Amino acid sequence: MKLLLVADEEDRSLWDHYTPDRLGGADLILSAGDLNPLYLSFLVTMANRPLLYVHGNHDGVYDTVPPEGCECADDRLVTVNGLRVLGLGGCMRYNDGPHQYTEAQMRRRIQRLQWALLRAGGADIVLTHAPLRGCGDGADLPHRGFSAFLPLLDRWQPRYLIHGHMHTRYDPLSIRVRQYGGTTIINACGRFLLDTDAPPTAG
Repeated sequence: MKLLLVADEEDRSLWDHYTPDRLGGADLILSAGDLNPLYLSFLVTMANRPLLYVHGNHDGVYDTVPPEGCECADDRLVTVNGLRVLGLGGCMRYNDGPHQYTEAQMRRRIQRLQWALLRAGGADIVLTHAPLRGCGDGADLPHRGFSAFLPLLDRWQPRYLIHGHMHTRYDPLSIRVRQYGGTTIINACGRFLLDTDAPPTAG
């Protein structure tokens, strides 16, 4: 299955200079947050494929201007063409802005999803905005990853954790693909093409 992963920065080659081939034949689009809702609406319209998203910490506008034609996966387990996607948007709480959580709040969100995970036999993809603690996150509080994700990955061993929040343009040498146990961690900043039948490479 081919996935188009997007987050944080609108890719002008997809929006301003769109051609169908730029979507890479994607069967599903996953947004890891902090994108203009009009951009997501444009992608889902042009691709004519499902688009699942979670909220980033700058997505408060979605309350009044939701991405049309897209499906929010936050705090849900959504199955698309047999692919089980668990959504956990937001980042570490650093002020009173929207979609921010403490470690304890994130743990409670994950706990509330345990029955859905049991019923589905796990998840193939965990779609987040914030990264995993100690795995491509930042040293400052706003960009610190969640330790709460560690037990989730240890227990259910999803194939992928896809996140945003870490802008690659700030560090051109940043690593986009990492490994934690049996889970491949991918920073979706900008765009990233993933073929679930092939090993992921930087997109």
